[in-house]
Amino acid sequence: MFPKTKWLVLWSLWLARMVPQPSPVVHVEQGALRGRLAPDGSHYQFFGIPYATSASHYRFKAPGPEPKWKGVYDAINEHIKCPQRYGPWLVLGYEDCLILNVYRPVRMDIDAPLPVMVYIHGGGFMEGSGSRLLYGPDYLVTRGIVLVTFNYRLDLEGFLCLGIKEAPGNAGMKDQVAALKWVQRNIRAFGGDPDNVTIFGESAGGTSVSLHLLSPLSHGLYHKAIIQSGSSFAPWGLQHKPLQNAIAKAKALGFDIVDTHQLYKFFMNETITNILKAEIPKRDGQLAFLSLVYMPCIERKINESQPFLTDSPFDMLSRGEYNKVPIIIGATDHEGYYFASFENEQSLKNIRFEETLPLDLYFPTESERLAVGEQVKQLYMGDDKTTWDNIVKLSLLHGEPYFTYPVQAETELLLQASDHPAVYSYMFEYSGWRNFAKFIGSLKFWGEDGASHADDIFYLFSLFPMPSMFDHHMINTMTTLWTNFAKYGEPNRAMWPPAEREPLLALYINTRPQLKPLHDFRPQQMSFWRNLYNKYRAPLNLSSMYAPKTR
Repeated sequence: MFPKTKWLVLWSLWLARMVPQPSPVVHVEQGALRGRLAPDGSHYQFFGIPYATSASHYRFKAPGPEPKWKGVYDAINEHIKCPQRYGPWLVLGYEDCLILNVYRPVRMDIDAPLPVMVYIHGGGFMEGSGSRLLYGPDYLVTRGIVLVTFNYRLDLEGFLCLGIKEAPGNAGMKDQVAALKWVQRNIRAFGGDPDNVTIFGESAGGTSVSLHLLSPLSHGLYHKAIIQSGSSFAPWGLQHKPLQNAIAKAKALGFDIVDTHQLYKFFMNETITNILKAEIPKRDGQLAFLSLVYMPCIERKINESQPFLTDSPFDMLSRGEYNKVPIIIGATDHEGYYFASFENEQSLKNIRFEETLPLDLYFPTESERLAVGEQVKQLYMGDDKTTWDNIVKLSLLHGEPYFTYPVQAETELLLQASDHPAVYSYMFEYSGWRNFAKFIGSLKFWGEDGASHADDIFYLFSLFPMPSMFDHHMINTMTTLWTNFAKYGEPNRAMWPPAEREPLLALYINTRPQLKPLHDFRPQQMSFWRNLYNKYRAPLNLSSMYAPKTR
């Protein structure tokens, strides 16, 4: 038997492991701060570091300067989110929400600073955060990189685009720029290299990365980019009628007016909670997930403002006008599984295929729009009905025009630039135990092959508190490829060479990754959407975008 004193010593040692241990003090431009040691002892965690100010007087504008403090700031608050809806009635989050999280390995075996990976979260520009609950750092940081995640303003708060100096648009994207600037100024204090920064993101985060390639505000703030299941070409990635969207939101709140300055005053005097609760009616007949309204926009040029984006992404990439850095770009092979799960028998019964067409297509006549809608029906459903029994078949329509084709089209244009640096194309098609997005959507998809939208992120990030009991091989594959790219600018020279225009080879990521032509992926559907956009792509018309009524 142990003496009582020995039992006390053992209990004390055990309890000490349960109490978070502080990190060394780090000095950034704002002051001193300290985080804490991760429970497994592998890395230090710094939560909730404010990188800019988004208090109410900065609402709808670029963020204000970063706050400063005296003493040592305890960077341990990991539960800060920007305001967002949870169901029809609940809104949670803080308006002054611009924080970031930094994770760095405990062991620094080399004198040189480590590569930095900055992750931009998804969520349709209306929800999400940089929280470690979803984006746990364990798999990436242990491979010798510094990881940064952060919040940015969402929904109307981040993407009200009125075309006036008080609300020019893209406040959420300007938040992202502010976070990247903070990284440039401060990441060396955490052992990171400001001259070797990779930005990466999935879904709305991937679209954000794509837009940073184009924005002059972002140039010089990163050196490599990874675009996952997103694109600046995505129909949901840009607002096509930003003023009409603002008018519709005000009308949902009982305010019926079209003047931009009066709209601004109304939204400034309204609470964020009420703004987010007010719903704009969904178009009859469209797919259930297409309820996104507020996202980035093409800004008007306004004196004394610094716009994030003033031209069409398609036009800019066609001219080769983008920040030419090494890029990984790709999608999952069944993006639509997750989004098809939003449907029910009633919504499926009401689908009209002309209403499923992307909003960045322009049809000169209604008869042409109806004809194309019928072509889409035949392409995806044939003579089958849109019922829950056929939801797997219909799910391709939820994914291909909104994710898979835009990614492929962007990849093709990136490769057209004569001086383009390395572009690495991929298709993630692995189905394992960590394909959480596919599994939580519907039992209908459990036995299906392939990967849903967002399934790939669970092989890059540790999902707290889910242990990594399965799929170690794919976790190792994904984290090795992504961190190699961050370190060296190439994911794997032998297995995954840079893409060329002909043939355009992509790495199909599965149990055994294979290099195959990208254009072999569902060629009939991809060719259909390519031809449709060549004929009906909507031209950029700023006056129409900021017109109060459809012309």
